[in-house]
Amino acid sequence: MKFKTNLPYVAVATTLLTGFGCKQEVKQKPNIIFILTDDQRWDAMGYAGNDIIHTPEMDNLASKGIYFKNAFVTTPICAASRASIFTGMQERTTGYSFGVGNIKDAYMEKSYPELMKNSGYYTGFFGKFGVRYDSIKSLFDVCESYDRNTRFHDRRGYFYKTLNGDTVHLTRYTGQKALDFINSVPEGKPFCLSLSFSAPHAHDPAPAQYFWQKSVDSLYSDITIPAPRMGEDKWFLAQPVYVREGENRTRWTWRYNTPEKYQHSVKGYFRMISGIDIEIGKIRKLLKEKGIADNTIIMLMGDNGQFLGERQLAGKWLMYENSLRVPLIIYDPRNSKHRDIDDIALNIDIAPTIFDFAGMQAPSVWQGRSLVGYTKGKNPAKKCEEFVCEHLWEISIIPPSEGLRTKDFKYFRYRHDMQHEELYNVAKDPWEKNNLINDPKYQDKLQQMRTDCDSIIQVLNSEKLVK
Repeated sequence: MKFKTNLPYVAVATTLLTGFGCKQEVKQKPNIIFILTDDQRWDAMGYAGNDIIHTPEMDNLASKGIYFKNAFVTTPICAASRASIFTGMQERTTGYSFGVGNIKDAYMEKSYPELMKNSGYYTGFFGKFGVRYDSIKSLFDVCESYDRNTRFHDRRGYFYKTLNGDTVHLTRYTGQKALDFINSVPEGKPFCLSLSFSAPHAHDPAPAQYFWQKSVDSLYSDITIPAPRMGEDKWFLAQPVYVREGENRTRWTWRYNTPEKYQHSVKGYFRMISGIDIEIGKIRKLLKEKGIADNTIIMLMGDNGQFLGERQLAGKWLMYENSLRVPLIIYDPRNSKHRDIDDIALNIDIAPTIFDFAGMQAPSVWQGRSLVGYTKGKNPAKKCEEFVCEHLWEISIIPPSEGLRTKDFKYFRYRHDMQHEELYNVAKDPWEKNNLINDPKYQDKLQQMRTDCDSIIQVLNSEKLVK
């Protein structure tokens, strides 16, 4: 069951017929900016219904563009998810996550950065690449790859880059690199800019965890963040022992195990997202000043979700909605009719969508589909009724797991404990409180989802480029 890419929108020239003959008018290819945030979950944005967080620029893009209410990553961890974004293929197919060395050349040769650079677009990348690869700079015309500095166990993890001699937060640095890139694009060339913010990822080695720029320091200072949903002991105790004793619990003790830590961490998480929002505003202002805003598409997505204390857990990795659901916005000023979309959209859809906007044919090996049709009143992902979600990294502190998410249900299991399964009616139970695995009324549904999950896994395995 392969997710086929829609036919590309190819429009490079239009012939205008007049009474005196033919006149050819060449359409200018759009500029494309793809913004990726690190650990931003689906509801960490005002437009998503969060009445605390301050994200006016993201909200504006969502309210004027295409907002996907059901956007997911296929693997809820940065390395594998970013590989899927670059290559349009799932972790099961690329075989890439932490601990496996470099991603194989066969996949990066089919990645959107490699192919967009060779297409005539002027390409740039700034920020956290997140995928181990020796030739990152060769993928772009202009590139600077950097992330939090883990040598420092304090604020210097985020404050070590300089602009004009001043040390600045990585978010400000990335925002400035974007402005400099836009100002340096050769005249007459379309550009594709990939921005990858390290925020709002916690700086794990530091006791304070979250660090933000001064410009957002006062935000949320006069409010109290409500306690997390499902923060009671019973939700934690319902987890298998390897989750209760794993990294999700360890990071909960770092961030949320006292009221003071919880307030600091969630406010810090929100402030870091607000900092990204400020940089988006600066980028949009420059696009208008240069007269190119009306031909510049902006896409925004999170690389995975995040637990904010629910089930007394932190981090991501698990197959719950907290980990899998992310924000996704596509703003195309050329087709500015706003839509809120219920259909499933995935991280593997990003590469085909970028290609479609550029008017190019997507490689047949990509497993995602273009979402461009949503900007034209169509519903290209309507038939995407299910996808395999997976986290396959073999590490003792995080149990590997896999499952199937449909529009209405989710099934998952732990790969080293296949007897532990969970089944939820996410349409009626979006916070996944009621595990239906032993409910007699749902045994047929359970068996169907097991079978479908196994079938799709076989397909994903069969589509490996490197056996």
